[in-house]
Amino acid sequence: MDLTELLTELGKGFADFSWQKAVMLAVGLVLIYLAIAKEYEPVLLLPIGFGCLLANLGMSNEVGFMKVIYDAGIKTELFPLLIFVGVGAMIDFSPLLSQPSLVLLGAAGQFGIYATLLLALLLGFPLNQAASIGVIGAIDGPTAIFVGSKLAPEIIAPIAVAAYSYMSLIPIIQPPIMKIMTTRKERLIRMEYAPKPVSRLTLVVFPIMVTLLVALVAPDAAPLMAALMLGNLLREALVVDRLSKMAQNELINIATLFLGLAIGSTMTAESFLNLKTLAILALGLLAFVIDTVAGLLFGKLMALITHNKVNPLIGACGISAFPMAGRLSAKMALEEDPSNFILMHAMGSNTAGQLGSVIAGGLLLALVMGIH
Repeated sequence: MDLTELLTELGKGFADFSWQKAVMLAVGLVLIYLAIAKEYEPVLLLPIGFGCLLANLGMSNEVGFMKVIYDAGIKTELFPLLIFVGVGAMIDFSPLLSQPSLVLLGAAGQFGIYATLLLALLLGFPLNQAASIGVIGAIDGPTAIFVGSKLAPEIIAPIAVAAYSYMSLIPIIQPPIMKIMTTRKERLIRMEYAPKPVSRLTLVVFPIMVTLLVALVAPDAAPLMAALMLGNLLREALVVDRLSKMAQNELINIATLFLGLAIGSTMTAESFLNLKTLAILALGLLAFVIDTVAGLLFGKLMALITHNKVNPLIGACGISAFPMAGRLSAKMALEEDPSNFILMHAMGSNTAGQLGSVIAGGLLLALVMGIH
């Protein structure tokens, strides 16, 4: 190889560089900045941002080791399922089981999914893409990726980035909506926490029964729900402590790392810098806002019906995003009154939203696959 050929080979990366790739490199750096400097969901945004850098430096999900990671974890839907095992191991369903009426808030928190689906259809998106866009509103990354990879893998990059980005921005997006939609009097409502005792038998039977029911009623949601309930069963069985701790730590951390890299590897300039992607991001944000508004409105309705025994703030965490959304609702109440503790009620609503998002994703899969 002579000097000219050597220089050509060494400069190959510069020869393929473009302003579009420069923009995407900047996007990746912004995500890394938000993760490190602002601590916005660093476990998610840091690997996604780094994966974005790799994708625009010639290491996308179509070549090399990034292709191996993408094919092994996203195409097979393995990473979202592994993450759900870890999430399930973290969830305590006692607040929900002792206050079953909170299931209604979890259902209300999915309204934006279907409203955005209809809007996306009106804007010209095909049904499979519209459904995948709508599920961003659940603010549940694994569910969004699971549904998107089955229905519209061609737009999985903006779907995943939107779902995880909006999840990390919950402390910025939700508080203004919560203050606009509720009065100070409503935010000051105290909720007495006198839970009905939940037996160990109930806690063990619950994940098994939910898995059976969902598999029979909405089989398309069964893999996600089964993974979530397996993790919860590991937690509640009290005989596999090592497995429970492994699911909550090593398993979910490793799966999240590789999922973030795989999603970032899809963020190439060719697939990301277009009007369609901007529309998907905007519609996903709208779905999130509608979900929050619907949850708050239903919380206000419950406050009215119960004569101010329900603080409407817990309606905002009827989305998924466990446990961040529940903690935020509790924090908003504490800001108004430092002695008003609604955390357990908020967690009950939040876990209901986690279940609701999985069921909503399964219904979308059944709807679209049934039509096609």
